[in-house]
Amino acid sequence: MPEWLIYTLACALVCAFVIAATVMRHRRVADDEDTSQTPDVLEYMVMMVGVVYAIVLGLAIAGVWEARGAAEDTVQREAQALYEIDQRLDVYPAGFHTRVREHIDAYARHAVATEWPAMEEDRRIDATGGGLLTRIRSDIAHRTPADELQAQAYQPLLDQVAAADDARHQRLDSAGTTLPGVVWFGLIAGGMVTLGLLYALQIRRSVRELMLATAFSALVVFLLFLVWSFDAPFGHSGADSAQPLQELYASVVS
Repeated sequence: MPEWLIYTLACALVCAFVIAATVMRHRRVADDEDTSQTPDVLEYMVMMVGVVYAIVLGLAIAGVWEARGAAEDTVQREAQALYEIDQRLDVYPAGFHTRVREHIDAYARHAVATEWPAMEEDRRIDATGGGLLTRIRSDIAHRTPADELQAQAYQPLLDQVAAADDARHQRLDSAGTTLPGVVWFGLIAGGMVTLGLLYALQIRRSVRELMLATAFSALVVFLLFLVWSFDAPFGHSGADSAQPLQELYASVVS
């Protein structure tokens, strides 16, 4: 299910619940209950709860945003290292260059087609990708430089393979959710408490107040959805974060 559809459904359900609960509450209010005044202590509590929840929510958004950025940088470094290997092999014979390029293509395709779905579903990733990368390292390490240009490119090529291997391990270590379950419990419980305070403020059924309550509810749902969306550094669906590797094997084919 697309993420935008998940957000739309969640927002519609929460807003409908807020409006329905407000209307039903007013129908059950006694005629002699004064709803025109809100106790000062209640307003103070609402303000404090709102401020605390905003701080916690802001920290959660900052944390998942930083993790998403680090994951994108890791994928970019991995793809860049493999691209540098392909470019630096120009000083080697065409047959050797083509063979290593095919191995780079096989590694990139395996990472996108096999490892990415496993990372998104938090499944165990086998050693196939590591084996493909080891084959690239073996191709270069066992190729004796035939001239000065190949000798100068030999060690930088091995360094780029090591950089790609390091980036791959960081990518696998970063797979899965960023926030622990206890943080999610706090975010969801805090959102429910914050929205519940709308009723404590004795909202009336005027169009203006219902619109404000609905807009506030939609904002809370959107912020929670934003945290959920960025909680998985490599995304919840599709392989958009694998674009650098996709571009890599696309350029290799061309």
